[in-house]
Amino acid sequence: MITKRPTRNVSGVLLLNKDLGLSSNRALQQVKRLFQANKAGHTGSLDPLASGVLPICFGEATKFSRFLLDADKTYIATAKLGITTTTADAEGAAVAVRAVPDFTTQQIQQVITGFIGASQQVPSMYSALKHNGQPLYKLAREGIEIERSARDIFIYEYILLNKTADTLCFQIKCSKGTYIRNLIEDLGEKLGCGAHVVQLRRIQAGEFHLANSYTLAQLQEIDDLNKLDSLLLPVTSTVQQWPQVVLPEQDAALMRSGRAVLAPAGITQGWVCMLDQTQQFLGMGEALNDGMIVARRLVSTKF
Repeated sequence: MITKRPTRNVSGVLLLNKDLGLSSNRALQQVKRLFQANKAGHTGSLDPLASGVLPICFGEATKFSRFLLDADKTYIATAKLGITTTTADAEGAAVAVRAVPDFTTQQIQQVITGFIGASQQVPSMYSALKHNGQPLYKLAREGIEIERSARDIFIYEYILLNKTADTLCFQIKCSKGTYIRNLIEDLGEKLGCGAHVVQLRRIQAGEFHLANSYTLAQLQEIDDLNKLDSLLLPVTSTVQQWPQVVLPEQDAALMRSGRAVLAPAGITQGWVCMLDQTQQFLGMGEALNDGMIVARRLVSTKF
């Protein structure tokens, strides 16, 4: 007889420093098991060949994970020049090999400057996007190609950190939905020699920094649930970029029942993080142009 592993209700956000070679889902399941959590989810996949900060939401925090999915990301990416691959990274087979000119730093800077700002990008077939429930990368491995629509993206920073004869290292800050592999592949074409990603590390997701994250190995060394829980950030960390509104006791009670309340002075339109008079997180609301705040996502009263 198989004994079911005990689970518990736990809420908060863990910043995981995902290892190379591990899928985001596999990392999630291992962390969920360590915390004996009933409910958990990650916010923004990292490929097995990518490492770095991967926020894991537990319990009530999963209700607000969409706000982390929408956050900007920052990466350190190393590109190998002269070779393009089927997947635009080191996992794929070589498609073409070209000579690499002796680029100057100024030449590289001039090309990457052209990527700064708003543009559109067609997601790679080797991505986790789904078509009829199937990840695109699985279809791609079967030789199936699906038409993909271009997506709006924004590149805030594209900084050259280091260069050798055939590698370039960049720091890239971008909007959600940006595929760094595609970006590096496009850079290679602009340079005329081709390129693919050989190393990718996410150093920031929204307000969450790699320096504050924990590896699986570090977590596995802790055999006390209270000590593990002490590593969790509060549920409100998922929405810290939005203005906070402290509601009077009566309004907080109305909001908990799903009723709209009058917005405090100074709040016009948009998302707001709602707290009661004791600083207890109520959830996320939206201020409308009629001067009212309506509930969009509330925490459980048992939380």
